[in-house]
Amino acid sequence: MKLSVHQPQYIPWLGYFDKIAKSDAFVFLDNVQYKKREFQNRNKIRTKEGFLWLTVPVMTKGKYDQLIRGVEIDNTENWRKDHFEALRHNYSKAPYYGEHEEFLKNVYSKEWTKLAELNEHIIRYILNYLEIAVPLYTESKLDIEGFKTERLVNICKKLKADVYLSGQGAKDYIEEEKFTAAGIKLEYQEFLHPEYSQVYPGFESRLSILDLLFNKGKESVKIFKGLKRAEGV
Repeated sequence: MKLSVHQPQYIPWLGYFDKIAKSDAFVFLDNVQYKKREFQNRNKIRTKEGFLWLTVPVMTKGKYDQLIRGVEIDNTENWRKDHFEALRHNYSKAPYYGEHEEFLKNVYSKEWTKLAELNEHIIRYILNYLEIAVPLYTESKLDIEGFKTERLVNICKKLKADVYLSGQGAKDYIEEEKFTAAGIKLEYQEFLHPEYSQVYPGFESRLSILDLLFNKGKESVKIFKGLKRAEGV
């Protein structure tokens, strides 16, 4: 059984979903330290000028060691209206934006408290749309111990995974020998970002997957290899 894990990100990019699609199970890594200026609370969308960051404001003052699962959203800012309007303004002319507008209205009408809950809710919706039927787990509910590579190995053991699929970026710090010692095969994700027609001329890469869904609709399913229950792939 092949397992992958990742922090719950905000409207993630294509590579995030490619890794899940290539796995037999996926774990939201929510019991590790939250890091600023990464993708846990922000991502990019397309505009006529290039791209725009959408950032969910979170409470960080005096909470330097807080875990992802505890990160609270700062709802004193009107970020929900801003994000919805940014998506509507920049994608209303995209062929398949209308398929998702009702979902977006529901998401941005709710006053979310925890960042991880917001992220997981959106990710589950996208996985369902992409027909990626992979069991999902939340790390904080698995009672996992250890740090860094040891923690990943323990997650694999907990879920009886014999293959761990890692992102390419982890090559710089992952301790491969610990997987070997545990009898777990370590693989690295290989993902070639596709180009596709966008609502504006030219092509911007590594955007939120919402850009793909709005522009390609159900054609998005065919982009991901190793999908579960996907027709015609």
